[in-house]
Amino acid sequence: MNILNKYISVGVLSASLALITSCGNSKPEQVPTQKKEAPAKEAAAQEEHEEGEGMIASLTAEQVQAVGVETKPIEKKELTATIKANGTLTVPNQNKANVTSLFGGVVQGLHVQVGDYVRKGQTIATITNPEFLNLQEEYLGLSSKITYAEQELDRQELLNNGNAGALKNKQSAVSELRTLRAREVSLKRQIQMMGINPNTIGNGNFQSVLVVKSPINGTVSNVFAKIGSYVDVSSPLAEVVDNSQIHLDLQVFEKDLPKVKLNQIIRFTITNNPEIEYQAKVFSIGASFDNESKSIAVHALVTGNKNGLIDGMNVTGVVGLDNVSSWAVPNEAVVDADGKYYIFILTDKVPEEHEEAEGEEHDHGKEGTEKHDEGKVHKVNYEKIEISKGVSNLGYTAIVPVRELPAGTKVVTKGAFFINATLSESGGHAH
Repeated sequence: MNILNKYISVGVLSASLALITSCGNSKPEQVPTQKKEAPAKEAAAQEEHEEGEGMIASLTAEQVQAVGVETKPIEKKELTATIKANGTLTVPNQNKANVTSLFGGVVQGLHVQVGDYVRKGQTIATITNPEFLNLQEEYLGLSSKITYAEQELDRQELLNNGNAGALKNKQSAVSELRTLRAREVSLKRQIQMMGINPNTIGNGNFQSVLVVKSPINGTVSNVFAKIGSYVDVSSPLAEVVDNSQIHLDLQVFEKDLPKVKLNQIIRFTITNNPEIEYQAKVFSIGASFDNESKSIAVHALVTGNKNGLIDGMNVTGVVGLDNVSSWAVPNEAVVDADGKYYIFILTDKVPEEHEEAEGEEHDHGKEGTEKHDEGKVHKVNYEKIEISKGVSNLGYTAIVPVRELPAGTKVVTKGAFFINATLSESGGHAH
């Protein structure tokens, strides 16, 4: 009996040890797996919660107007492989003109101001001079002198034919007639250049005022004369510049010159006003080297919008090299928060607490507008989108959104900082 109890005790003890060993081996394989799965599910749930909540800002129309919030469709720009250089705007000399008078005189009237657009032949100023009357008077008197000279020549020819006159008298009459006719042609041309029709001078219809006209189409860039001042041929009354052929002279360093080709597109901004971007196309690469700046001039014709461009302005330009474009937004559209970068886009989504509110009805209109039936409050909704920030050039920053945005998405270009601050202060929802 003792032997039987002994074997039973040994068997029970062995089974117990086997069970304990089995349980001890199972814990290291299962717990770490659970610990890995649980945080992943929690992170996914938290990410989904964060993306769905606290990322919608709702502003009233009054707030949008007061802050000056502006939106613009997201666009692509070449910001990566580029050459950046400085330059100036230049108008070719054949598109510039000084308005001058062919005759000296006193300025009687000025009909333009700086900035006025004028057309070729348009009156710029009027001047007066007593000499104008003398020229017309002399021209009118030549008619009778030429008639007398012609009669004298006929008389001398008759005398010479009858051997009653001297040959030198005939020659003198021929010379006198030629001189008078030459003077008549000269005066006629001068009067025409004054803008006066010689055929209207008869019967004392003299004109004492000379009209000075613009020689080209363009904008008046300067007015030098004053009413009552005396001007002569060497004194311009005004300057007219035709900006239709304005081009960009970009100073490119020697090391970058091999990368520049004809017909490449240059994007540039005015140094003192970087908000507006312009475009130009390379049409010529300079052949002379500037030893001081170690650069060569690249000439590009401005295309498209030329408003606000004036000869002599300093500009900053970027030459795209590989035609690779990326999504870009103005620098002020990017918001830095908690070590991450965000943009705000116009959306028709509404804050979650609005969706869960009982008895509250919304009429969602276009471009994120929200209309409350009660109180007729109009609101605009903006969604906060996380991005990765790239390079910045000419006031734009390349971005890569964490999720794909549909074509035509409108991005907040002004007022993003205010929207983010309002969103943060309200604990995730801006009202």
